[in-house]
Amino acid sequence: MVDIFDEVDEDLRADRAKLLLRHYAPALIAVAVLVVVGAGGWRAWQWYDGKHSAKVADSYIAAMKAADGKTAADKAAAAADFDAIADKAGVGYRTLARLHEAALKAEAGDLGAASALWDQIAADSSADPLLRDLATLQWAWHQIDTADPATVEARLAPLTIAPNPWHALASEATAMLDLRRGRPDAARNTLKSLAQDTTAPEGVRRRAEGLLDRLDS
Repeated sequence: MVDIFDEVDEDLRADRAKLLLRHYAPALIAVAVLVVVGAGGWRAWQWYDGKHSAKVADSYIAAMKAADGKTAADKAAAAADFDAIADKAGVGYRTLARLHEAALKAEAGDLGAASALWDQIAADSSADPLLRDLATLQWAWHQIDTADPATVEARLAPLTIAPNPWHALASEATAMLDLRRGRPDAARNTLKSLAQDTTAPEGVRRRAEGLLDRLDS
């Protein structure tokens, strides 16, 4: 299960994160246009927004570097930094900062705080749907062994539909949930589909094949 989150976390590393965040620039500018009246005001806003965005970006990258620290204190400090960024940043940085903070909380064993953050992201209608779904997926994977199975299944169901970018990981989680619920046949069918799904990440297909071998042995 750790490998799954390693794969997801890789997609949120600095280079790809910066590319993703560029997506939000037009929306931020559009909001500013509606609020600021007059050419002089617009130029002043551009200056301020550029300075603010650069400062937030620097803080975000610094927090990501701190999160790679080896000690618990390093990671706790990084989680606090991400929390501070989420409080003052726009929607793009806010969502990613919360995702990182939740991952650090979960790693530290504070699943309650991590789950609350994932729920907050999933319920944020202003956040990118891809990241909202990722928050739901993270929540579900961490709740498979303890939460009400029907609740976990219901939250995973929309993510398992093939057009969803997370469908393979969500389907894998559903198979694990079926095993917990004593439904090996359902789990086996899902794993067979995953093993043959050329759109699924290679790691997911390998895990599906390995688990099928164990179930059939």
